[in-house]
Amino acid sequence: MPELPEVETTRRGIEPHVIGAKMTEFIVRRHDLRQPVPENLSALEGRTITAVSRRSKYLLLEVDDGTRLLVHLGMSGSLRLMDPAEDWKKHDHVGITLDNGKQLRFHDPRRFGLILWLTEADPMSHDLLKNLGPEPLENGFTVTHLQAACAKRSSAIKLVIMDAKVVVGVGNIYASEALFRARILPETPANKISKPGLAKLVTAIREVLADAIREGGTTLRDFVNSDGKAGYFQQRLFVYDRKGEPCRVCETPVRHAILGQRSTYWCPRCQK
Repeated sequence: MPELPEVETTRRGIEPHVIGAKMTEFIVRRHDLRQPVPENLSALEGRTITAVSRRSKYLLLEVDDGTRLLVHLGMSGSLRLMDPAEDWKKHDHVGITLDNGKQLRFHDPRRFGLILWLTEADPMSHDLLKNLGPEPLENGFTVTHLQAACAKRSSAIKLVIMDAKVVVGVGNIYASEALFRARILPETPANKISKPGLAKLVTAIREVLADAIREGGTTLRDFVNSDGKAGYFQQRLFVYDRKGEPCRVCETPVRHAILGQRSTYWCPRCQK
């Protein structure tokens, strides 16, 4: 599914094309996403997009009336800039036509995504956003914060860093890759990791996510960016989806197991 790097790649891709653009038409071909697409989006026609921000895996399109459109790409979604005359694909569900000759089109084969209209004065008070942890690439994500989150938790460290209440955006791919860089076994109890080990993990999480954003995200199955192009970070993966292949550092075969119902990959020699 699109994780933080893929969502940030999408944000950066659409931002220069939508800021200052007026929304002239909303086309909703299917309302039945994870939550129903609001019936009243046409009320935003004639309004201007003033900013595009991201919180965790959510995109927020800020509107000149103080409201926001919240977009989540779900398991298989994408938000692309199109020519409005381009043929609609089977799983293109929503289109936002702009006065600059472009159209934002939401594509989601599994329909686990979201498009909601937030009218709260503070969007971060919305139920989907209010309990999220710090952003991993911002100052609030520190070793002190992670140490406090781990102190009383005996669950596997991989599950802890994938908990959005601890830190947002560290999905399955990036958790495996960060733990490899920090040389920590994914199943290590969180409260057994030393402060220096957690410091390495904070650094590794930051580096992995920053590298993935620079490469345009990871495309293993469905993800494409706002221009319809695949990400390239999968070419730099050290362990994820490489079961049985030689570790890129020590050539030991990469191992695979299911941890917390998610595929987990590690090198038994580099991660101890």
